[in-house]
Amino acid sequence: MKNKFVLGIEGTAWNLSAAIIDRTDVIAEAESHYTPKEGGLHPRMAAQHHASEIGDLIRDVLAEGKEHGVDLSAVAFSQGPGFGPCLRTVATAARALSLALGIPLIGVNHCIAHIEVGRWICNAKDPVILYVSGGNSQVLSYRDGKYRIFGETLDIGIGNALDKFGRYAGFQHPGGPKIEEMAKNAKKYIPLPYVVKGMDFSFSGLTTAAKEALAHASLEDVCHSFQETAFAMLVEVTERALAHIGKDEVLLAGGVGANERLKEMLDLMCKDRGAKFYAPEKKFMCDNGIMIARTGLLMLESDATLSIKDSAVIPNYRPDDVDVTWI
Repeated sequence: MKNKFVLGIEGTAWNLSAAIIDRTDVIAEAESHYTPKEGGLHPRMAAQHHASEIGDLIRDVLAEGKEHGVDLSAVAFSQGPGFGPCLRTVATAARALSLALGIPLIGVNHCIAHIEVGRWICNAKDPVILYVSGGNSQVLSYRDGKYRIFGETLDIGIGNALDKFGRYAGFQHPGGPKIEEMAKNAKKYIPLPYVVKGMDFSFSGLTTAAKEALAHASLEDVCHSFQETAFAMLVEVTERALAHIGKDEVLLAGGVGANERLKEMLDLMCKDRGAKFYAPEKKFMCDNGIMIARTGLLMLESDATLSIKDSAVIPNYRPDDVDVTWI
């Protein structure tokens, strides 16, 4: 069978990234980050960054691919969920490439791309997935043609919760890594709201309580307590899903998955249950073009391509809306 090469373009929020892959290797990759000087991410400013960088970024990746003899089979793009202005910038570039090169266009669900790159890199077969990022926090697993959501946040994603608290504490975006670092120097745990409702969780009240706790506790102790409480909530729901479905693998996906304490807690839970725990290296946790290209390749091989007229972006694109035709 002829080897297929797919160009993937990611640009749902702060990170613009492009990569070319085949069935076994990453052939070329490049990225450019939008980092606000203060405050959180602004969709319009992020999109302006993407628009100014995407031409050079893709040219660099295509040039590197050409050096390796790549003949592109398709172009895949992050169709959603994400910031509308950012999604439209990336989609426009992908459509132009599809038309100019005469190759199929593939719209990829960003959440599922995190899962598929993790399965690929870690060689996970049929895991329960804890997907944690800025805008999303979900516990999923494949069942009957879709990635089913067994539990999710009722308000904001854990990444957004960490960033909101981080901004209040005076940290530049993103706040998560700085909170993780401060937590290592904590002296004690401070009780904070633990909100698990059935198989779902909530972080807004925890974030507000953590801000208020800074009035009477050290920043290090509050950072530690915030992490311990939020991550325990996530691990509890993941463990319950593991028991309910009867699977024996857990895969951690999404940018917040780079947190070492979260990995440690999940690993301990899995060892207690006799399950395997998988976590890809940090570069595959964060938003990246490789994950879009990998999922695009799987979709190409199952004929899940798009016409230009059906390629509108979907800012609220849920993973359980996608027909998983490649499993």
